[in-house]
Amino acid sequence: MVISEPQNKRKESAASFVPLMAKIAIDSPLSKKAAPASPILRSFSFLKKYRYIAIGVFALATVTNGLAVLIPQTIRWIVDAGIVQQNINILLASLLGLLMLTVVKGLVDFALGRGTEVASQGVAYDIRNAIYEKLSSLSFSYHDSAQTGQLLARSISDVERVRFLTGRALLRLYQHSALLILTFVALLLMNAQLALLSMMLMPLMAYVAFRFGRIYRPLSLDLQHKLAEMTTVLEQNLRGAKIVKAFAQEDAEIERFEAENRAWFGLAQKQVHTQTTHIPLLDFIASLSTVAIIWLGGRLVIENSLTFGELVAFTTYLGQLISPVRRLGVIIPAVAMASAAGERVFTILDAESEVTDAPDAIALPPIQGRVRFQDVSFSYFDQNQRQVLDKLNFEAEVGEVVALLGATGSGKSTIINLIPRFYDVSGGRILVDDYDVRAVTQNSLRDQIGIVLQETVLFAATIRENIAFGLNGVSNEDVVEAAKAAQAHDFIAAMPDGYDTNVGERGVTLSGGQKQRIAIARALLKDPRILLLDDATSSVDTETERLIQIALERLMVGRTSFIIAQRLSTVRMADKVLVLQDGRIAAAGRHEELLHRSGLYAEIYYRNLRE
Repeated sequence: MVISEPQNKRKESAASFVPLMAKIAIDSPLSKKAAPASPILRSFSFLKKYRYIAIGVFALATVTNGLAVLIPQTIRWIVDAGIVQQNINILLASLLGLLMLTVVKGLVDFALGRGTEVASQGVAYDIRNAIYEKLSSLSFSYHDSAQTGQLLARSISDVERVRFLTGRALLRLYQHSALLILTFVALLLMNAQLALLSMMLMPLMAYVAFRFGRIYRPLSLDLQHKLAEMTTVLEQNLRGAKIVKAFAQEDAEIERFEAENRAWFGLAQKQVHTQTTHIPLLDFIASLSTVAIIWLGGRLVIENSLTFGELVAFTTYLGQLISPVRRLGVIIPAVAMASAAGERVFTILDAESEVTDAPDAIALPPIQGRVRFQDVSFSYFDQNQRQVLDKLNFEAEVGEVVALLGATGSGKSTIINLIPRFYDVSGGRILVDDYDVRAVTQNSLRDQIGIVLQETVLFAATIRENIAFGLNGVSNEDVVEAAKAAQAHDFIAAMPDGYDTNVGERGVTLSGGQKQRIAIARALLKDPRILLLDDATSSVDTETERLIQIALERLMVGRTSFIIAQRLSTVRMADKVLVLQDGRIAAAGRHEELLHRSGLYAEIYYRNLRE
């Protein structure tokens, strides 16, 4: 796969957004140092771009709360002045007013829901873009250890939970809190005794609701982690379906997935148990409050200390008073899940790439292609801290073909990966035309390097799009010429849709040799000054290899080429052969001279290369 497409870095910072319920000051959602520890607050920072919509939403929520307080008073007036007094004119006028209030409240609620979704969907859109941009910028070392299923779960389901947090959850927290205060004030003005009675059980409801959230949050985090692990197992089995069938491991893999699914199911059962225990308890406490109010309110009506309309309005207000507290049993778990999801999302956004452009990095000017390794050492800093290269020194002149030989793990692929800075050296330096590769921008360096990896990667697009990947303004004639040079034109032209044939996911509709030739055409179309071939002809037959070798010999003229060699024909065409052993150069020279003066090369030749 050619990795050459420039990445347009968006440098958007998030300023402060102040909802009516809290003051939040965030410098940037992508800045680990500047951002607060809470993933909830960091999620709110993404609302900066939609702050005017958010302000409008909170204004509409204030209006709908005012209407919610006004409607019970209208009902009281209907009962006392219309029904009890048997005044048909007041009854009709009051009902008309109530209808108008209901219609206005419905329209406001519609606009409220619309604005909330626009803002929250925008937040999800921006977070997903930020995740993709971050994943694209992270070095190979991050992707070496990351699991695809985990990344997929965080980019889709976790972002959706964060979207809910910044949308309906935030709105409801404000709306219910404000409604709770306004309703209690209205109750106090109507009857202080009943108002205080209605509030007696509210602290208990609040305690149960917050306890629910405290238990639910870590459980939600575990559940999301387990879901991501299950997604990883599923993704790996789908990707390796042929291997699973080839080794008759269907039953074993089904059992493996079932074990992960069973663990997830157990956590889901705990989650359901917690939910079904606390929410009915909240409903029970709310019912007790209603019974107490009706009992005392009914006595006051009988004693003529309270009108019947006031009792009706009071019970209506009580529903509005209990509802916000009871709904905390739904909102708080959702906030808990969103907080857990936010932690996982921001773990990606906070990840730091081991390979970054220096602050003073310059764009690499057009190069000739000289490559020099000076005391280059490299180690993979995994659990074993494996050292792969140890003070490597060599130079590839402009237009030279350098073949790399050695046993598995000797460092051949590492050399290929270090030149375009997929990894950074642990010691020493790599020079391209006397420029340290760490002193230039990654994009300007990789734009002048063509790569064909051993594991060919094609995208689920047309053959034309795969060959022209990463290049803008490429003509159809250029694509065809590159395919001809890579000996791919004939089999492409024979396909029903020719260059417009869709290759399927990972090029599944093509053979290994066909995929490799398309990858070679993609690298050649780029017209690079440095060409990196990781065993580029390993998946083709002898005749196709011969044709590709002819094309490569012609097209490598004037380009510095590094080839991981597995065949004698590759070694013979090389200007310089580097034999690697234990991270060092054990021998260097041309094929003929190495065959006579290097015992290691002779051993490799007679064991692996001789035809």
